[in-house]
Amino acid sequence: MKLSRPFTILSLLTLALTAGAQNTFELNLWSGKAPYDTGFGADTAKVKVFLPDVKKSTGRAIVICPGGGYEGLAMIHEGTDWSSFFNNMGIAAIVLKYRLPHGIPMAPVSDAEQAIKLVRRNAAAWHINANDIGIMGFSAGGHLASTIATHSTGDAKPNFQVLFYPVITMQPGFTHQGSHDKLLGKEAQKKDERNYSNDMQVTRSTPRAFIVLSDDDHVVQPANGVNYYMELYKHDVPASLHVYPSGGHGYGMNSSFKYHIEMLLELKSWLQSF
Repeated sequence: MKLSRPFTILSLLTLALTAGAQNTFELNLWSGKAPYDTGFGADTAKVKVFLPDVKKSTGRAIVICPGGGYEGLAMIHEGTDWSSFFNNMGIAAIVLKYRLPHGIPMAPVSDAEQAIKLVRRNAAAWHINANDIGIMGFSAGGHLASTIATHSTGDAKPNFQVLFYPVITMQPGFTHQGSHDKLLGKEAQKKDERNYSNDMQVTRSTPRAFIVLSDDDHVVQPANGVNYYMELYKHDVPASLHVYPSGGHGYGMNSSFKYHIEMLLELKSWLQSF
């Protein structure tokens, strides 16, 4: 029986998302007291590590920051559900449970930096190339990921970034107000709003980016991602912007997203391009 092309593509992607052996374990990020105390001691930072089969490993790794408006974390469809996709490309997936800020922005920022440093420290043992570690984020997690991409240096700086419907700016009128208030507080100072508006922090050394948006996103204005792309373009940073006609906000790995298959194929193609 001859299979139609859409069915064949869907079947191959399904196999890619389910096949292959994983080495999975969980680690606390901080051995002692974490820096930048938020006053919520029970909220501890952890990573769940998904390593691909050694024979399939490319040496690449990606730290994943789920979204949730800086008041919760969508750990499944914006986190662990992505592990098979990456592992079957030979990419290690490290899902970050970062601390919620409660007005202390450096709490989640230091967690994300520590996660990248942790991967680099364990690069040899985990069969990872220390110079091929990316960061991925969704919504508010996209803000965290783009903060690391634009602010962090040295062993905490990623080599590439993947952003899904990201919060980018903290500027009134364009930001996602809930994320703004949880990160900086309702009475945020203008200098902090500017510092955490990541489109204003792009330089020529900002890592390359893959950005996914939906035109009908009424939660986080698509202008966040578009303006970030424009700044990357102005600074000669390689970037790929994908705006889908519909989908709204928060779909992550959910197959109910109308352009789910196209999105995965485009992301896979981009990851294989460098």
